[in-house]
Amino acid sequence: MQYIAHQVSRVGNREKNQDRTTIIEKDDCVLLVLGDGLGGRPGGELAAQVLIDSVTEDFNKQSFPIENPNKLLNELVINAHQAIMSAGKNQSPPITPGTTAVICLLQNESLWWTHVGDSRFYLFRGLKLELRSQDHSVVENLVQGGQLNAENLNDHPLRNVVTRCLGMTDNTPIPTVNKEIRLKIGDIVMLCSDGLWEPLSENQLSKTIYQGKLSDALSDLAETAEKINHPESDNVSAIALQIMSLQLKNRPGVIHKPII
Repeated sequence: MQYIAHQVSRVGNREKNQDRTTIIEKDDCVLLVLGDGLGGRPGGELAAQVLIDSVTEDFNKQSFPIENPNKLLNELVINAHQAIMSAGKNQSPPITPGTTAVICLLQNESLWWTHVGDSRFYLFRGLKLELRSQDHSVVENLVQGGQLNAENLNDHPLRNVVTRCLGMTDNTPIPTVNKEIRLKIGDIVMLCSDGLWEPLSENQLSKTIYQGKLSDALSDLAETAEKINHPESDNVSAIALQIMSLQLKNRPGVIHKPII
């Protein structure tokens, strides 16, 4: 599998960046991970960083290719939650930090993904949006229940309230783990925090992500999202990966990461 991939993370109008992203390559497998530390409480950046560290450590211990991707993704989320709770208890004084999580595994011409919270997974195919994750949030529940129009989602006073996250409570969150999706050449996978998707329409996302180089498109999306929400922009972070070939190679696919 050959691909190009890029990451972007902007602080927006916040004092610190509580988002974290990473791309991990092992043999012919690629793992994308994004966490958005929950603001309004201490340790959001700690929770997001522990998510990245925990998932990286667990993934690097695996045998490849992954035999049961759905099982692995579920375990990665649960282990990260436990690691976040432990890290919080080790602070002085103890804290209960939280973070969203979205993780995507690509191998053998397929992808699998999971998420907790309102950071999103997108799949773009044929110049249009093929699918996206459904947020674990109050407003998403209202939209799915027919009580709120999706067009009014961003104006709702509870738009930033998530119903699931990693950390914050000893109760283990239930991640949404999705079935295998077969990849096609040209597919673009994007993981992003709400700082990117909230101010942008799905049409904007679809139109921009296919314009020019993937690195430029991702930077344009992040910059536009930041400008629209100025002077109250949240942290804006995303990872995007485009499939260039589905042929297996004897080495990992070539990956290009911009300096963040």
